Amino acid sequence: MNLVGDVVQLVPLTVGHVDALCEVGFDPEIWRWMPKGVRDRGAMQEWVEEALTAQHAGSAIPFATTLRETGRVIGSTRFMNIDTSHRRAEIGATWIAPAWQRSRVNTEAKYLMLRYAFEEQQRRRVEFKTSSQNIKSRTAILRLGATEEGTFRKHMIQEDGSNRDTVYFSIVDDEWPAVKAQLETAFARDGLRG
Repeated sequence: MNLVGDVVQLVPLTVGHVDALCEVGFDPEIWRWMPKGVRDRGAMQEWVEEALTAQHAGSAIPFATTLRETGRVIGSTRFMNIDTSHRRAEIGATWIAPAWQRSRVNTEAKYLMLRYAFEEQQRRRVEFKTSSQNIKSRTAILRLGATEEGTFRKHMIQEDGSNRDTVYFSIVDDEWPAVKAQLETAFARDGLRG
């Protein structure tokens, strides 16, 4: 399944994307707030294989984030922690190469995923989470229309052994029509920066 927007296209992630992801994915800032960084091809291969293993188990749907016009791979995102019995999923493991950050790319990708989750999969809840210290990510999630729900203290141990407090956000199905309208209005008005 491809999710296609005006600027971005989300295509099913495969091991064939590893080299293209390596071309844009080694900037340390991409991985700064993630529990584990990716610094070389072996780590990127492992990252992709972990996503595909979760997909095989039914708990994830991973995508390569590509530019619609050229097909160039510029990052990745996924549905994860899928819970079909409670009709919820998380949008996460998202990263975009620095050249395309603070552009329409991230916002449009999230819009496509939210629309698919609520309108095709009939999800009741879509979750987001990020490091409490990642102010850019927190701001972007709020700008989507998500509600901040709270902080899980000492939620993860980061690669360097430090603690990560994780902030949770969500959008629920009752909110989706208003969130969708807000995003579509912003896209039409000014292209909404991500």
